Amino acid sequence: MSLEAGKKAPAVSAGSAGRGGGLVLLAALAVLFPIIFSNPSVTNYGVLTMIFVTAATGWNIFSGNSGYISLGQAVFYGSGAYAMGIAARDWHIQGTGVFALLPLSGAVGALIAVPFGLVALRVRRHTFIVITLAIFFIFQLMAFNLWFTGGSSGLGSPFLSWSPVSYNRSFYYIALAFAAGSVLVAWAVRRSRFGLQLRAIRDDEERARGLGVKAMRVKLGAFTISGAITAMIGAVWFYYLNQVEPQTGFNPLFDLSLVLMVFLGGYGSVSGPVLGALIIEPLTLWLNTQPAFSGSVSEIVLGAIFLLVVLFLPRGIIPTGGELITKIRTRGKPAVIPATTVGPPSPVSPGRSVSSGGTL
Repeated sequence: MSLEAGKKAPAVSAGSAGRGGGLVLLAALAVLFPIIFSNPSVTNYGVLTMIFVTAATGWNIFSGNSGYISLGQAVFYGSGAYAMGIAARDWHIQGTGVFALLPLSGAVGALIAVPFGLVALRVRRHTFIVITLAIFFIFQLMAFNLWFTGGSSGLGSPFLSWSPVSYNRSFYYIALAFAAGSVLVAWAVRRSRFGLQLRAIRDDEERARGLGVKAMRVKLGAFTISGAITAMIGAVWFYYLNQVEPQTGFNPLFDLSLVLMVFLGGYGSVSGPVLGALIIEPLTLWLNTQPAFSGSVSEIVLGAIFLLVVLFLPRGIIPTGGELITKIRTRGKPAVIPATTVGPPSPVSPGRSVSSGGTL
């Protein structure tokens, strides 16, 4: 047995314990957030941030793993919101009973993802971006012009008789549950054979096909999961804000915000979208409250941040930080550690030199 192997085992367990403790601490802070900060203006930040954590994670399940950048994710977000609003209006559902429509919104998102994906995923990455944009604008125009969507006036949500004190807090925990669930789904996908096939497509799709990966089936499956998650959180967003309009439900800035969040945190990683949403969404909300950033100035600031991320932090905070920590830990150590065995020294045959190995 190697001495080095015996030395490394405690370090690995300590690292795992550290990560586990960090996750527990993060979960505790997330649960306690609306209790510690009970001001409605602060908890509003929390609700919208958890909504974007879910949406960014849903986007990353497909785009981060497959390498296909989607700029049509708002199609699912707005469709989920409209599905809940139309169903609640036509079926006369009120109060907390509206939350029973969340699975319906997810099913609508998944159903839209199938024909959407069958059309868009037949092309390669750059053309895929253009097609997702085209489909996005088709859905936005449909929301403006179809009679059952309410046209430019949009839809109002049913009345929810929660007290003002508990309104934001309750929605925060609902959004937090969706955020945690989406992260678990992303983690399960990444560790599965399905996730390995997605990453093989991202690295080299032709080679993945040659190795037996059913590329279209795998991409469409991930696209459907992403659409269902985004549609359900879109429905939560609609019920929280009490209204959806074509320009808010199908907002092109929504897609750009998701891309910025994922690229900032770490494209393709599980924790990257979470970190990116925790940074970008509160920053966006704060900029919108500042008179100096009124109008389109806040969008210009976010665009500048996106440009800086692409130029100087292309892999995101999580992967870059991990590489930096690894370099610091291994600084001064040899690249290859020589093996050291335990046991008596091997005998030296007569006529051989211990130092040089030559004959005497």
